[in-house]
Amino acid sequence: MDKELKSMRASMEKHMSDMYKGFADISSLSSGVNDLRKVLSNVKTRGILGEIQLGAILEEILAPEQYAVNVATIPNSRNVVEFAVRLPHDDEGFIYLPIDSKFPLDAYSALQDAYDSGNADAAESCARILVQRIKQFAKDIRTKYVEPPYTTDFAIMFLPTEGLYAEAVSRGLIEVLQRDYKINIAGPSTMAAMLNSLQMGFKTLALEKKSSEVWHVLGEVKSEFEKFYSVLENAQKRITQTGDELDKLIGVRMRAMERRLRDVEKAESVDFDDI
Repeated sequence: MDKELKSMRASMEKHMSDMYKGFADISSLSSGVNDLRKVLSNVKTRGILGEIQLGAILEEILAPEQYAVNVATIPNSRNVVEFAVRLPHDDEGFIYLPIDSKFPLDAYSALQDAYDSGNADAAESCARILVQRIKQFAKDIRTKYVEPPYTTDFAIMFLPTEGLYAEAVSRGLIEVLQRDYKINIAGPSTMAAMLNSLQMGFKTLALEKKSSEVWHVLGEVKSEFEKFYSVLENAQKRITQTGDELDKLIGVRMRAMERRLRDVEKAESVDFDDI
């Protein structure tokens, strides 16, 4: 009986120890979440996180020379965009495609909280605030970074989470931002797809340039071959002419010399008979 009580007591103590350890882990996790919320509540920090994520996507897909970091896309402007893709333009030149990361986390989080609470009016109010924030971002990007012919006539706004991008899409912002500000929005997956498309375009353009260079070289070779054939043809004519002259020289001169030799032989034969 004492053994059973001791065993039960030891088992209970072990469970209590595991529970306390679990509570400590939960407390630590909760503290970490709170720290993360504090970090994300800072507008500048959120911007840096979005910029890091966008930079990682660009670095993964494009070559370093295909894009620029923190560049003024408009000459003599103090406004620098986070990233700009260099698009080939006018043979050896290029223009910029500005890409800027925006992260209205506070407005998006408020909307998610309203969804969770089931308050439709609050959700609609938060959605209007989020839409207004994204529109303001689009206007700023358009004003600060887009200036043809130095740039494309549009730019890209990167939204760092798929949920935020999906919310923007569901609110019809793709068409609105394209129409009113010439701004395209992209989440992480969409951004990767866009960059992959651009990369394919770069490769196609490079192949076209290489193809035109090959045709140029072949054209030069053809021209040189025609010149070579003409020179060879003239040389062949000269060789033929020289051969004819040589045949004439050998034939005519040799016959003349043979006649001379026969005359000499006849003369010698007459002299011997006289003697």
